[in-house]
Amino acid sequence: MILHSAFDLLAVVTAVVVLYFLPLPLSSLGQPWRLHPSYVSFAALGMMTGALTAGTGNLLLSGFSEIGKSVVGGLAGAILAVEILKRRLGVTVSTGLRFAAPLAAAIAVGRVGCFFAGMEDRTYGTPTSVPWGHDFGDGISRHPVQLYEAIAMVVFLVGFTLVLRRGNRIAARAGFYLFVGVYAAQRFLWEFLKPYGTIIGPLNLFHLICLGLLAYAWSYGRAELRHG
Repeated sequence: MILHSAFDLLAVVTAVVVLYFLPLPLSSLGQPWRLHPSYVSFAALGMMTGALTAGTGNLLLSGFSEIGKSVVGGLAGAILAVEILKRRLGVTVSTGLRFAAPLAAAIAVGRVGCFFAGMEDRTYGTPTSVPWGHDFGDGISRHPVQLYEAIAMVVFLVGFTLVLRRGNRIAARAGFYLFVGVYAAQRFLWEFLKPYGTIIGPLNLFHLICLGLLAYAWSYGRAELRHG
């Protein structure tokens, strides 16, 4: 767990570096935390609540009586908290563009830490015979789903940075919703390769959260582009 914690710290440092050094369009809300004194507090509280609720709930549904944390749950919780605050303030424009690239970078680094954590992290994939399958410590070759997610986020980060620098309207206006949509879509796919307890058919708790995030990204992204 020491190595995992080191990667968690590295993920935070990476996010901060990307946050301060990735240039944004002049028309974007560059410092959303100045929108309201409670912006960061709302986001942090929502993130922690969502991460613990979803992570622990998923473990219970999977037969583990443990406290868990979830990236997708944390993302959903932070979004919900910020959207509630924005509604109270009457803010209708996106405030998340500044966080899209840093979140992608942090998730990519953090997932590498999950990979090295092995079975203890509960993020391993289902058994597989593919050549790149990995034994996480139980003698069974499994899908390294953590690396799948890390690679997906690196690809998004590189592509997003390129189109943002070229002044792409969708990236500049609805970049955060684009990130949420891409993250939720790829995460939805990887969940089919995890041995988690299901709720509806083959869908687990994280599948359902991803569907909610996809609906959010689509509806709010379209609204943002119409306003632009």
